[in-house]
Amino acid sequence: MKEKAMQWVFLAAASISILAVALICIFLFANGVPAIQKIGIFNFLTGIKWKPSNELFGIFPMILGSIYVTAGAIIIGVPLGMLCAVFLAHFCPEKLYKIIKPAIELLAGIPSIVYGFFGLVVLVPIMQNLFGGSGKGVLTASILLGIMILPTVIGVAEAAIRAVPNTYYEGALALGITHERSVFFTVVPAAKQGIFAGVVLGIGRAIGETMAVIMVAGNQAIIPTGLFSGVRTLTANIVMEMGYAADLHREALLGTAVVLFVFILIINLSFSFLKRRDS
Repeated sequence: MKEKAMQWVFLAAASISILAVALICIFLFANGVPAIQKIGIFNFLTGIKWKPSNELFGIFPMILGSIYVTAGAIIIGVPLGMLCAVFLAHFCPEKLYKIIKPAIELLAGIPSIVYGFFGLVVLVPIMQNLFGGSGKGVLTASILLGIMILPTVIGVAEAAIRAVPNTYYEGALALGITHERSVFFTVVPAAKQGIFAGVVLGIGRAIGETMAVIMVAGNQAIIPTGLFSGVRTLTANIVMEMGYAADLHREALLGTAVVLFVFILIINLSFSFLKRRDS
């Protein structure tokens, strides 16, 4: 009876999770798709002007902004996260591990607004001194997001590396391969699916981050022309204008949320496809 009861409890929890996702999808698509139809899907997705007062709702600059900032975060955060995970799993002394691991877990619990203040107070002045200008732009936002995704990438990648059977490592050593080569050419490739999962989760956090990006990206609804150009992401566009939006303007912001949702869905489906192809 206890096992049956717990089975129903777990089934109910899983059903509630699925129901929550379904309700979010229904709300977004029911409110956002009609606005996209009114504006025109081509004008909405490829328009380069966002001027709600003139009823111009082109989100192409925000799409590019999200892609640029996310790509920059991946370039900065993923290599650092993977190398840190390898270090923690196979190179870190136990005493040092007890210090570094809690610190990384603490990074995961810091609110995004705190990261934003750090970027505004520390990163922006550094960028101003090095490159001039306002200091806010694609590069600053990418660096900040690269730092923010580190705990996710490190945690998942380390768990994947530790899950590899020790026989892989021992077999490589038995063949006369050094410790470093055994780790990087035997253990790490065997954990590639888990590492890739961490990368996907990091991408999801980077593309969905809002408050920290608003504080360091410059928030200019224009197509970025370089690493130091101000940029506005899809999430920032929604947060900054939803408070006073009405009518078609509000519906267009919900349409922006639909596009963002589709982006994240494509990322997850792509990961699932690649995982099945490798397995």
